[in-house]
Amino acid sequence: MPESSPSPKRRGRLLRRGAAFVVLLAVAGYLAVQYVTGGTGEPGCEVVSGKGDGTRYQFTPEQAVNAATIAAVGTGRGLPERAVTIALATALQESALRNISHGDRDSLGLFQQRPSQGWGTEKEILDPIYSAGIFYEHLVKVRGYTKLPLTVAAQRVQRSGFPEAYAKHEPDATLLAAALTGRSAATLTCEGRPGATPTAGPDAVRAALVRDFGQDTLQSAAAEVGARKATPTPEVIERDGRTVLLPVTEDSASAAGRSVRERGWQLAHWAVANASDLHIKRVSYAGREWTAGNTDSQWRSIATEGASGAESGLGSVRIVTAP
Repeated sequence: MPESSPSPKRRGRLLRRGAAFVVLLAVAGYLAVQYVTGGTGEPGCEVVSGKGDGTRYQFTPEQAVNAATIAAVGTGRGLPERAVTIALATALQESALRNISHGDRDSLGLFQQRPSQGWGTEKEILDPIYSAGIFYEHLVKVRGYTKLPLTVAAQRVQRSGFPEAYAKHEPDATLLAAALTGRSAATLTCEGRPGATPTAGPDAVRAALVRDFGQDTLQSAAAEVGARKATPTPEVIERDGRTVLLPVTEDSASAAGRSVRERGWQLAHWAVANASDLHIKRVSYAGREWTAGNTDSQWRSIATEGASGAESGLGSVRIVTAP
């Protein structure tokens, strides 16, 4: 005898269960994407290839801040771009470039380092400056790391249970490293609309610069600006209470293993990456300018004729914060 068809009531239950299962899958998929990308619903950032081949990587302001910090710590130690690429790929795999307070067993932070394995205290590991620094300390001990495949170099530091996992992040890490070390000019942009962070102004920019680049890696400058006396600060001169100028000198560039042009673009891209947190609304360098809130978030050409020596050409990076 043929099977009887389900009753209307049973069909209704099956449809409801099926719909609930589909919704559950959609939510799980969304959460997975948010975990991998670090998505927070905030305005996005993008880095593109300097070769003009259309390669790009999109990420969040949270990820941008952490990536810029990792690059700053690496160049602050005079390490090559390859070291920064390896560090960024590792952090992309381990935490999706988010400074998370959880992980496998006691793993923490950007690189999922474990206090029980001698990487430091919980507080230290959750400090991006420390965690990036200790990663680089271990990396430079790997003989010939710059010539090794990225996943091999990263694995010799991390001792991961998934040693091949780092390789898939190399293309994105390469784009980020090229921009955040300054080799690739005008390639990193963010929408830059201020979030909930209340800090703004030159003082906040100064503090963040010292945090990432260190007091000793930037040349101190002291100047009387208007009626206000500026205290010695790392490559910072305040103007009008809203503008920060970062003079790019040969000494500061060579200390970071960069040319003057590269150092300038590193600082400019760093400022854009931190724009939402620090309420930065405009960054200009080498005849190009980025403005927060633009729908296309591009670096545009600007006229530099008539600019003073400190502001023209490759002389300085100009950062304008919100009032």
